[in-house]
Amino acid sequence: MPLLLNMYKSLFLLIFLVVTAHYMGWSQNGMQFQEQFKVQVRKANTSIKIDGMLDEAAWTTANEAKDFFMKWPNDEGRPKRQTFVKVTYDQQFIYFGIKAMDTSFYIAQTLKRDQGIYESDAVSIALDPVNQRTNGFIFSITPYNVQTEDLVNVGQGDEMSFSWDNKWYSATSRHADHWIAEIAIPFSTLRFKEGNAKWGFNALRSDLKNNEYSSWTDMPLNFNFFDFGYSGALVWDQPPSAPKSNISLIPYSTGSFNTDKENQQAGKGNLNAGFDAKVALTPSLNLDLTVNPDFSQVEVDRQVTNLTRFDIFFPERRTFFLENSDLFASYGIPPIRPFYSRTIGLDNNGNKIPILAGARISGNISQKTRIGLMNMQTRATDETVSQNYTAFSFNQQVQKRSILKGYFLNRQGIEDRNNKIKDPMDAYGRNAGMEYNFIDQSGRWNAWAGHHQSYKPTISTPENYSNIGGGYFSKKLNLIFDGGRITDNYYADMGFVNRVNNYDALLDTNIRKGFYLLFNQSSYTFFPKKGILNQFMISLENFLVYNLDGGLNERNHDLEFRLFFKNTSNMIFHVHDNVNNLLFNTSFTEGKPIPPGRYAASSFGWTYNTDSRKKLYFKTDVESGQFFNGRIFRYELSATLRVQPWGNFSMSLQQANLRFPEPYGKNNLFLIAPRIEVNFTNNLFWTTFLQYNNQRNNFNINSRLQWRYKPMSDLFLVYSDNYFTDPFMKNKNRALVFKMNYWLNL
Repeated sequence: MPLLLNMYKSLFLLIFLVVTAHYMGWSQNGMQFQEQFKVQVRKANTSIKIDGMLDEAAWTTANEAKDFFMKWPNDEGRPKRQTFVKVTYDQQFIYFGIKAMDTSFYIAQTLKRDQGIYESDAVSIALDPVNQRTNGFIFSITPYNVQTEDLVNVGQGDEMSFSWDNKWYSATSRHADHWIAEIAIPFSTLRFKEGNAKWGFNALRSDLKNNEYSSWTDMPLNFNFFDFGYSGALVWDQPPSAPKSNISLIPYSTGSFNTDKENQQAGKGNLNAGFDAKVALTPSLNLDLTVNPDFSQVEVDRQVTNLTRFDIFFPERRTFFLENSDLFASYGIPPIRPFYSRTIGLDNNGNKIPILAGARISGNISQKTRIGLMNMQTRATDETVSQNYTAFSFNQQVQKRSILKGYFLNRQGIEDRNNKIKDPMDAYGRNAGMEYNFIDQSGRWNAWAGHHQSYKPTISTPENYSNIGGGYFSKKLNLIFDGGRITDNYYADMGFVNRVNNYDALLDTNIRKGFYLLFNQSSYTFFPKKGILNQFMISLENFLVYNLDGGLNERNHDLEFRLFFKNTSNMIFHVHDNVNNLLFNTSFTEGKPIPPGRYAASSFGWTYNTDSRKKLYFKTDVESGQFFNGRIFRYELSATLRVQPWGNFSMSLQQANLRFPEPYGKNNLFLIAPRIEVNFTNNLFWTTFLQYNNQRNNFNINSRLQWRYKPMSDLFLVYSDNYFTDPFMKNKNRALVFKMNYWLNL
């Protein structure tokens, strides 16, 4: 397509100009920011007991970060309530003493660990020991001593997974007009090299009663708190020494009883054991090992109603694959990811494939270079031979905040005397690629470009996927543009590729079709000075897909109006316009499939979320309009009751009514999902949820009791049950699992 080629050339020119314009000034501006926001860290002159009191003499001489700035809903002025964060250290720990001015009432969504940093009153600490402004750690604490931690990186996007777990210590105390938190983070938990006298540092305060977020440094509104480009500095009186040894062993044992009526298998019991290990090869490079891993305690996927013609991308929930996952999983764009860890140990329906063992090396080999190397081995199943998965990735920091990165992936089928590879295409799948992600000093200008190759048996020439894009992100104006091209036979055996695989319902076969992809989004935010609104946003999104011969495949336009109220409620209105040149017979009902042809459709939607600070709050989402050659009416209703701080009780109901002219039929898709979460203490949790989904013909019950009997050591009791929705309540399978693990530092 000449148009797309010209677009590529123009965007490459834009990247060059932006890089040239900002490269020389980056380092100087960053240093000036850390000169403005810095805390001198002195060694503690007495021992510190973690009891939430801050009554040791060492705290009287410790320097502090104070005078926080507003971060949200606006980045102007100071917050209503101040926060003070003192810092000191000894041979083993870095200590933080936090005093947050408040009332005697707090908003606490839960007592459960790792539940995010924005939903409850909290103070969060961000640390970048390497001080390269790309990667670091987040530690968060609430007035009820609920801990949350995460690894963050420059390519993470807008969300944190809170998947990284490690030992640190804290205690809190609550008073009439403030609350106090005392935190001790072992140096062995952090990854750094000796001799670095300046660390990146920031602190965030969540004050939900006032609907305010404030940060120690003066961060622009449009950047995430964990954007280390706006971190201040901890300046050490003496750089801390790196720990001499740092090895953790986490053995586990399980006992289970399973029945599988769907496959006519009688109930059977099973005992199992395995272990995970974490070994610090260097202060900044980690080796993770797993032998016979078990993920029975991991929460099952939250199901959704799928109204697309393609697969749904479900997030990874298994901890082993989440730590440092950005090294592998951040390539490509959301619809096309060369690496998707759920291809390892899970089939297309989310069923488990036994993993024998795995190893991963990840971290920094120099201040500006990160690497990741992973190898996983699965067992053979009745349908496939055993598989070996290898992934290598490197991230090279250039121009301070920008990254040049590349990867190689290999999935290899392994035959034995009992299991043979039936299809030559299943013998192996290999992928390689490189990307460049540019971020300027201010963080406002972004640009990216990448090229990816795939290699499969019987395909003589390498197939490819490439994309290029850029964006501008300011307080009020945000612009994103991305374009890509994927060929018919681009395979990603260890990845997720949306749209290239098309199912023809009449022929009952899959056809691979490459495409060009164009996407752009622009939004503008208003900040009213008076009234009930914090923000008002207008957003326009355009999504276009062209066939490789240049013909239009699909065109989507979405216009949104978003209103954010001062009481935390929000409302969204959107208008959707779609043109789809359907290439294959597509079925959404039991009637005749919709034939190929051109279909124009438009719809209108409305979403409203009530004040989430209330004990009872609601969400309503409604859409109505045309859908291919028929009509759709879709709604979602959910309610959550919070009994603070020990209980959360929620109910979600989704329904989509599809109506097509005869003979194409009709369908009512129904999903209901109640959820109960009871936190008996900070260490004992019970979670139960049900999911009735007639689209998947499945009714799921999952109940999990977790007791954290020691730091990072858990006992789980998990009950799961699956039934058909048609015929209703006919049992598929059932399982009861007991699991115990223990975190041992060597």
